Amino acid sequence: MNIFLIIVSVLLNCGAQLLMRKGMLCVGELGVGEFFQKLGVMVSNIWLWGAFLSYAISIILWMVVLSRVQVSFAYPFLSIGYVVAAICGYYFFSEDLSLVRIMGIAVICLGVFLISRS
Repeated sequence: MNIFLIIVSVLLNCGAQLLMRKGMLCVGELGVGEFFQKLGVMVSNIWLWGAFLSYAISIILWMVVLSRVQVSFAYPFLSIGYVVAAICGYYFFSEDLSLVRIMGIAVICLGVFLISRS
């Protein structure tokens, strides 16, 4: 059950990143000074609200996880989010997924597998 909660929390966190990316593609590129100028557009963006909600649920689940398992066990599973984000970024946003990135993802997967066996 703990692994399930970890995976769900990580996937929600990753989903929040993807929703935020989609929302910010709608808002447009920002500089630090432009953040407050476009705040109204961001607050009314449904994709960003989805990101906030996903983050909130993810945080609640993560608190449940950390009440049950050691942080040194749970935290490395966050790396799964890197893998999912890279793959989703490739398919949904046409982002680059080079051979070097794929090899890095493979190393991450191996590391998470080894930690899950400890």
